Amino acid sequence: MEKIYTKNAPDAIGPYSQAVTVNGLVFTSGQIAINPATGNVEATTIEEQTEQVCTNLKNVLEAAGSSLEKAVKTVCFLANMEDFVSFNEIYGKYFTEKPARSCVAVKQLPKNVLVEVEVIAEI
Repeated sequence: MEKIYTKNAPDAIGPYSQAVTVNGLVFTSGQIAINPATGNVEATTIEEQTEQVCTNLKNVLEAAGSSLEKAVKTVCFLANMEDFVSFNEIYGKYFTEKPARSCVAVKQLPKNVLVEVEVIAEI
């Protein structure tokens, strides 16, 4: 197993890696809308936060030698299921190959963000 790190995505806010690779797959940790340049959540709308999350995931996957196009499964967490349609509009621009996906509403996310996404992808 290899741990993945890139300065182009936020540092972990706990005892975990941005991603790990094993057996030709990369498993990302959940990404939230932290801007890696500032270390802060700056986006306030679901659309802005989804853009930041997808950019973070793109950067982590690229650091692992993969890409969004190689995603085979995503797990998406929304703070409010009323954001589902808006989330899908932005998500669909990034995950064009339509990987398998789960999407659930949760009570609360770290730093009170609106969305978190994790990815499993081929290398």
